[in-house]
Parts: sequence; structure tokens; C-alpha cells
Amino acid sequence: MDTDNSPNPSQPEGTTAAPRRNMTEYVEQRYQRQIDYYWKAGAINKRTYKFNRSLVIVLGATVTLLSSLTSAVFVENTPVLKLLFGVGTPALAALLTIMNGFIQSFQSGASWRDMVLNAERLEKERDRFRATPEKEKDYRKELEVLNSIVLTESSGFFRRILDSEPQPEEEEEEDNKG
Repeated sequence: MDTDNSPNPSQPEGTTAAPRRNMTEYVEQRYQRQIDYYWKAGAINKRTYKFNRSLVIVLGATVTLLSSLTSAVFVENTPVLKLLFGVGTPALAALLTIMNGFIQSFQSGASWRDMVLNAERLEKERDRFRATPEKEKDYRKELEVLNSIVLTESSGFFRRILDSEPQPEEEEEEDNKG
């Protein structure tokens, strides 16, 4: 499918309007899809972050309370309570450790921040695109800006989560040749 909608000098001036309009709609839709994605992903990461942090606070306080109550006389004198507190306290402490591990591994707080910032960046670029007079729009540049923002965020995500740096495309091609 031919997607090069640049004006053809051999065409009369009036014939470039439809392709320009199509490219404008295409760029607008691309911006909107990405903006919608980042806002949605940001909202999910926000909920995940807040839920996980709240759960850690509740579990941490519960472990502290149960540890204190384990040595209370009424627990010491009741074998069932002594067993429940003896098993329950370390089990909750282990669950708290697991939760903290997931929070550190998946970094939903940082992902939330990055998703919101990218949605804002894309909205800013989309607004600049909309404010550009039709005849001055450079569709290739617009798509490069859009793709660059998305690629930078994706690279940052994997760097943060996997603690690794992706290779630029040029280096990958050279590695595949050799």
C-alpha cells in the first residue's frame, strides 16, 4: 500500500487536497490513539500503585500489631491463638516482602508518571500540529516526532523494568551482518 502522500509536482495544484486531508486525518488519528493509550495505561498504573502502596501499609501495620500481641498473656495462655499468631505473623511478613518485591520490580509508580508525561507530550505535539497551517504541515516530521516519543518511552520502560538498554536499529543491523 502506497502511503507516501507528498504532493506530486506533475499533478495540478488542486489534486493534492485529498491526500493532504487523508494524511492530516491519519496523523491526527495516530496522535489520538497514542494519547488514549497513555492515559489509559497511566490510569491503570495509578490504581495499581495506590492499591499496592495501601496494601503494604496495612500489611506492615498488621504484622507489627500481631508481633506485639504474640507476647500478650491472653495469646500465650490460649494454644489456638498462640498457634494462629505464631504462624500468621511470619506468613503476613512473607506476604509483605513479596508485595514489596513486586512493587520494586514492576515500578507502577514510575510507569504511572511516565505514561502521564508521555500523554501530555503527545497532546502538546498534537496541538502544535493542529495549529500549523495546512500548507506548512510536514507529515513525515510529524510521524517522526510521534514515533520518537513512543520509542523513547518504550525504551525507558524496558530500561527501568529489565535494567537493560536496547540497541539502536543501526547497531542491530551491523550485528546481524557480521
